[in-house]
Amino acid sequence: MLSARRLLAGGSAGNKQLTTALAAVLILLLAIEGATLLRLGSLLTAHAFVGMLLIPVVALKLASTGWRMLRYYLGSAEYVRLGPPPLMLRAVVAPVLIVSTLVLFGTGIALLTLGQTEGPVVGLHKASFIVWFAAAGAHVLAHVWKLPQFLRRRVAGAGLRVAVIVGAVAAGALLAIATLPGADRLQDHATAHVRLDAD
Repeated sequence: MLSARRLLAGGSAGNKQLTTALAAVLILLLAIEGATLLRLGSLLTAHAFVGMLLIPVVALKLASTGWRMLRYYLGSAEYVRLGPPPLMLRAVVAPVLIVSTLVLFGTGIALLTLGQTEGPVVGLHKASFIVWFAAAGAHVLAHVWKLPQFLRRRVAGAGLRVAVIVGAVAAGALLAIATLPGADRLQDHATAHVRLDAD
């Protein structure tokens, strides 16, 4: 309970700091994940590993932005003073980004669990990536210029927020390591499929 109070001690500024720091971490991890797409056939294990590592970080980012939305609509004075995000981002981009994120990661987990490298789930994974990429691109372009300014701010409870982010990355790493055998099997299946097609 005390840790939760300390985490929330910075109020709306603390929430903004957490969300911004998570965004910076996500940009780095998503850049690595995107790089694996350049040679997905040979980097499928790395793609799955980073994808699983991302899950707790993405979940924490959704929680932090969801908290701001909840506090705003419940009428918390400091969140109301901040105002809502621009209408286009709030009404169009955010819902599409949230749904496509859930579908993208959900289908990724399904592919890893089922060991599939082709079929309808693969098609849905690819389609959700296209939608997600467009929505995420709009979201990043709208906010990325604010990152340096928000990251420099000193806010109460910053140390605990950093610890929570490190914890999310560590949890993601553990999840990625635990699912590594499945990722290796997926890579073997994809490599065998490519060899069969080449023959």
